Amino acid sequence: MSADRDTPNTQPAQHADGGPDAPRPGEAAAPAEGTELIRFDKVTKRFGAHTVLDALDMKVYTGKHVTLIGPSGSGKTTILRLMMTLLKPDEGTIKLGDRYLTHEEKGGKLVPASDRYSREVRKNIGMVFQQFNLFPNMKVLRNITEAPVHVLGLDKDAAEERARELLELVGLTAHLDKYPTQLSGGQQQRVAIARALAMRPQVLLLDEVTSALDPELVAGVLDVLRDIAHTTDITMLCVTHEMNFARDISDCVMMFDAGRVIEYGPPEQIFTEPAHERTREFLSAVL
Repeated sequence: MSADRDTPNTQPAQHADGGPDAPRPGEAAAPAEGTELIRFDKVTKRFGAHTVLDALDMKVYTGKHVTLIGPSGSGKTTILRLMMTLLKPDEGTIKLGDRYLTHEEKGGKLVPASDRYSREVRKNIGMVFQQFNLFPNMKVLRNITEAPVHVLGLDKDAAEERARELLELVGLTAHLDKYPTQLSGGQQQRVAIARALAMRPQVLLLDEVTSALDPELVAGVLDVLRDIAHTTDITMLCVTHEMNFARDISDCVMMFDAGRVIEYGPPEQIFTEPAHERTREFLSAVL
């Protein structure tokens, strides 16, 4: 990881041996252990005249837990929505492993990805939204098995076995035969977490998963996510305002402001000795 943490969009750096794969001086990168899994390369996203992401360079390595922090409107959720192909970048490319996410190669050229191609790559990504987005007409068990059966082609019995394991993980085994409306908000969010994991994704995206919950329900959901972070090797990309949670589960914290990563590093560094004045201002307001 580059030591020059406050210059997010400079020219590419080189390894000391001349190799091209070191992080650029301003390129945000989770600790470089293992295989690179996610890469944003000069990604820009605009909504009208407003630039939400500004030539973003970012890497995340397999098995790492990366938390995005920063003020509302700084581009954090946009990153997750781009990963889910709910949005498309105006400029730049995104890769998951060795495959482009919003583009595909045809005839030696990079062209916008077809819906079919994007769906195939997106199978490797699970997302838990702010709102639970459960199917209200389906019981808990079927909410979890529906996608593995119809998208992955998993046998129904195998999908149900996996769903029961996940319900045990999130502490909801006794509720598998209930409808979402019969559950509390915290329980619904735990079902949503189990549903995302049922697809066996390489990457789990978490978008302010406690923001819609009553305060007394937040701790239970965060405890489930802590267990997942500490007991599995899944890669996590998390947007949250729960700073203690971010400190606890993260390998790397990235501070966003005005569509750019202005600072990144291990949680101990970001939360105790932030280098950037904007990071200090943000943390003093939320801690």
